[in-house]
Amino acid sequence: MASFDSREISPTDAYKLLTGLVVPRPIGWVGTVDAEGRPNVAPYSFFNAVSGNPPTVIFSAGMASRGAKDSLANARATGEFTCNMVGMAVAEAMNQSSAELPHGESEFSFAGLTPEPSIDIAAPRVAEAKASFECRLTDTVDIGEPVANVVVFGEVVRFHVDDDVLDGTRIRFDTLDAVGRLAGNGYATTRDRFDLVRPQ
Repeated sequence: MASFDSREISPTDAYKLLTGLVVPRPIGWVGTVDAEGRPNVAPYSFFNAVSGNPPTVIFSAGMASRGAKDSLANARATGEFTCNMVGMAVAEAMNQSSAELPHGESEFSFAGLTPEPSIDIAAPRVAEAKASFECRLTDTVDIGEPVANVVVFGEVVRFHVDDDVLDGTRIRFDTLDAVGRLAGNGYATTRDRFDLVRPQ
């Protein structure tokens, strides 16, 4: 079995090992709005749920060469963001929204998506997504010296879920048809599943 000292390999190799082994990762499709009211949406594969009470999610934004990416800058400035779930029906649009566009240019328009107004916050949702969370920023944590990533914590203040995905508050996974991130250009679906009963 190979063994790698993370202090001795390049950051690129460490990234390839991490993103290739921690799979599949859920995708946080983060919607924000800037101080001028311009909407932004971008996918983040360093995303997850980290608490049920209060319901809390995180996404980790890498620092771009020009500084904080729009999602991070907007979330910090406004204190809010949305997370939109990525299903197969919107996978290509999600990929398009990852394009590096000039500051202030809307990924919604570029990817042919509809910014849907939220109820409790100003940040837009993706109308085409089957589920979305409205989030209020609660904390950020800088990673690295100099800072390479910033982890953003958000409390979910409202859930939006299509009726056809719901069974009470349980989720119909077949209808959600979620997509997960692998490494490189790789993605996975949640269509192959199995159950294991937890021991008493």
